[in-house]
Amino acid sequence: MFDFIWNAASFVVALGILVTVHEYGHFWVARKNGVKVERFSVGFGKALWRKTGKDGTEYVIAMIPLGGYVKMLDERVDDVAEEDKDKTFNSKSVYQRIAIIAAGPFANFAFAIFAFYLMFLIGVPSIKPIIGSINADSIAAQAQVPINVEVVEVAGKATQDWQDVNLALIGEIGANNIIIKTKSSDSQYVSSHNLSTKDWQFSPEKTSALTSLGITPYRPTVYNELAAIGKDSPAEKSGLQVGDKLVAINDEPIVEGWLDFSNKIKRYPNETVELTIERAGNKQVIAVTPQGIEQNGKLVGYLGVSPKSDNWPDEYRIEISYGLFPAIGESVHRTWDLITLSFNMIGKLITGDVSVKNLSGPIAIAQGAGDSAGYGFVYFLGFLALISINLGIINLLPLPVLDGGHLLYYLIELLTGKPVPEKIQEAGFKFGALALLALMSVALFNDFSRVLG
Repeated sequence: MFDFIWNAASFVVALGILVTVHEYGHFWVARKNGVKVERFSVGFGKALWRKTGKDGTEYVIAMIPLGGYVKMLDERVDDVAEEDKDKTFNSKSVYQRIAIIAAGPFANFAFAIFAFYLMFLIGVPSIKPIIGSINADSIAAQAQVPINVEVVEVAGKATQDWQDVNLALIGEIGANNIIIKTKSSDSQYVSSHNLSTKDWQFSPEKTSALTSLGITPYRPTVYNELAAIGKDSPAEKSGLQVGDKLVAINDEPIVEGWLDFSNKIKRYPNETVELTIERAGNKQVIAVTPQGIEQNGKLVGYLGVSPKSDNWPDEYRIEISYGLFPAIGESVHRTWDLITLSFNMIGKLITGDVSVKNLSGPIAIAQGAGDSAGYGFVYFLGFLALISINLGIINLLPLPVLDGGHLLYYLIELLTGKPVPEKIQEAGFKFGALALLALMSVALFNDFSRVLG
């Protein structure tokens, strides 16, 4: 229940910020072009709070936090007094209307730059992309990619951490080959490896780009030995102690490491199991009842323990940070990379190189918001930037119910010298609404499939 509340609260905060930014873009440019704004609403439905400002605009926070809108004075939908006709949206030139509509998505892009800027100023703790192992007969193995080396470049893009590597790999989905460059820690020599990806099968809902290629990142060794026990946890109540070595659960041996143990415990929420341990060289059986907690929409067993593990080598730890002015360029560069990657993915969805199973909806966004907020402010900033970019791009899609659809109409008007006929616009809005509903339905279906699967 706590996970649900935390994810929901983080989702509302994140979406509230991004919707406000988006709508403020429309609002600010509309006001600058002399358009009267009647209402600025964050959310839909019943108003939870409203106030009319000195500028005559009604500011509203509404109940359903899934969007927002800016209501501008428009003769096509309002009875407008003669003295206000020059303040209507429809009275403005096509260039002004394009600027007003485009301002929303571009405000999201500007916010992403700002969020990344703060993130890079604060500094992001990260880990160098050191390869731990290569799966036999995998694409990486066929390319003779070595282990214990750092990935420094993927498809011509420099990589500082595993996030850079993953994003670069995802951008190459559909390519026939991907060239990665690596170097060892004791040498500056860089070697190139050509990954043959013509038949690369990658399903993000099941695995990562890395593991699908056969690459496993280096991680410190984790032992089947308890290093910490949570206060008042099921483990403490059952009598488990620091130093206990885990042997079996219900006589089922734990042979594949800590992850194996964790996965087995999750199967028994609120069920008593027999845990075989080794303490001071002697084996004994202890009855434990993992607490049932909600995780990604499912009830799983929680014991309240953490394992003994080796520390990350200091030379593998990095902090990605920049100074006051270099951070500006890096934040613009990161935003541009993600914008181009997103448009690239949309193109690959259309061509079939990327499956529609990869679409995510509000549930996945809520989980991402909760997870990033739980990791800390700097990670939440990165999440906000990413979702802000996606919100801007989605609104630029040429669907008539979105900003991109309006922009399409205005571009046609710019080329032909006359507005698109009302009947065609109405038909377009109906088509756009159905297309958007279909996309959202697929995204929600994917969300529920991930949660239930």
